[in-house]
Amino acid sequence: MHPIIAQIEASRLRTDLPDVRPGDQVRVHLRVMDRTQVFEGVVIARRGRGLSETITVRKVSYGVGVEKIIPLHAPVVEAIEIVRRGRVRRAKLYYLRTRVGKTSRLREKRETTRS
Repeated sequence: MHPIIAQIEASRLRTDLPDVRPGDQVRVHLRVMDRTQVFEGVVIARRGRGLSETITVRKVSYGVGVEKIIPLHAPVVEAIEIVRRGRVRRAKLYYLRTRVGKTSRLREKRETTRS
């Protein structure tokens, strides 16, 4: 990448975002028009690097699966909260699309704290 482009990208990167991984249940605050809209769901994919990095968040609303691709460093993203961490062994959780009901739940990841 050209050094000037890399310098511009580095200045636009956000540092206030948490480390979001596939399997995490997240609450994304998006600015829509003049208000904030909250989209809560499971991160099923993460792709890209730098400014073009995106996450795919999936939720089920009134029995219909809804997926939203959210660019992490976009100005429309006000905040991302991690509700809980999921324990998964895959980077892409596309198999959750075919799961219905309780089978679509993920195990919770236990956080170990060393003292």
